Amino acid sequence: MAATSGTVPFAPFEWMLSLRYLRARRKEGFISVIAGFSFLGIMLGVATLIIVMAVMNGFRKELLSKILGLNGHMLIQPIEQPLTDFAAVAERVAGVKGVTLAVPLVEGQALASSPFYASGVLVRGVREMDLKRLPAIGPNIRTGSIEGFDAGQGVVIGKRLADQLSVRAGDQITLVAPRGAVTPLGTTPRIKTYKVAAIFEIGMSEYDGTFVFMPLTEAQAYFNRPNDVSAIEVYTDNADAIELYRRLVADAAIRPVFIVDWRQRNVTFFSALAVERNVMFLILTLIVFVAALNIISGLIMLVKDKGQDIAILRTMGATQGAILRVFLITGASIGVVGTAFGFGLGLAVCTYIEEIRRFISWLLSTELFEPTLYYLSKLPADIDSRETGAVVVMALVLSFAATAYPAWRAARLDPVEALRYE
Repeated sequence: MAATSGTVPFAPFEWMLSLRYLRARRKEGFISVIAGFSFLGIMLGVATLIIVMAVMNGFRKELLSKILGLNGHMLIQPIEQPLTDFAAVAERVAGVKGVTLAVPLVEGQALASSPFYASGVLVRGVREMDLKRLPAIGPNIRTGSIEGFDAGQGVVIGKRLADQLSVRAGDQITLVAPRGAVTPLGTTPRIKTYKVAAIFEIGMSEYDGTFVFMPLTEAQAYFNRPNDVSAIEVYTDNADAIELYRRLVADAAIRPVFIVDWRQRNVTFFSALAVERNVMFLILTLIVFVAALNIISGLIMLVKDKGQDIAILRTMGATQGAILRVFLITGASIGVVGTAFGFGLGLAVCTYIEEIRRFISWLLSTELFEPTLYYLSKLPADIDSRETGAVVVMALVLSFAATAYPAWRAARLDPVEALRYE
């Protein structure tokens, strides 16, 4: 009596019959195998999408924070005349609403050497008060101190550079600049020895192995810029509002300046990262799509195998809608459960991704995430709730869509034809 035309949609008998079809039986063993592979495909597809998108987001967030923590959101360069009034310009720019720091700096290339090694470096001369407030340097001093930085002749170097040169805080390094004193015989290199006052570690291998900070006045003398600076780095409270800040900073400078923001300085890098992220999303979506095709093939085989059962149910009074819902529930259950397990697996891996990386590196006795290649010292993962929700919705939509055709075929099955040759 349950399977009558008056049965309400999604009645208990429809759920019971659907779940029974999902259970492995000797006769439908192959169909159950296909259902199992569909479940695994959707679970792994959803989990992989969540993990990859989180890692790509983590890369962008970490790289953006570290790049902008050291290089700033804008760079003010002089036009027409040198930045001899850098102190006044920096003070006016720092007063702009939204600007957190304006750092006058002298920048130049040099060769850093010790008795053990030599490496090319980028030297930046900054004031002590600015060095302490730099988001990437002040909180990341590992050894030594930057107290009295302006008064001494010490320099601050990155940990990776310190390891390469085999020096510690208190040791000495030699800096060689190609453009030194001008003599009748030409320009001679400038060679000077400095004490390592402190060692910082940002966590980005390129910066930890390249940058050397020295007092501003010392850098002006070292690079033959006694009264001016190379540029002024500007830090703001919102990288995405940089267009507004550009106009405000240009007005506050009250002198001809050329402004380059972080988007222009890193356009190639972040554009490549965005393209890679989108391509990975499209490629990994194919995993879920293939799993959805498995659902279609499995349900079609199930409908063909259960033709006699469907015919008997129809003669007992089951409506086309009831048969349709039975097979919709059967196929959708695979998609829903697979998506749920994939969602949980993806979140778990993202939460413990660094621990997993270390374990795999230990297991394989190899470096799975080489800092010199990937710029960062650890594997980041940042889960975006909107993207994760989109992945889940996409998997569910594909799963439900995959069940539509097989369920429609089951509902359209003619009982007479199905029972004729039985």
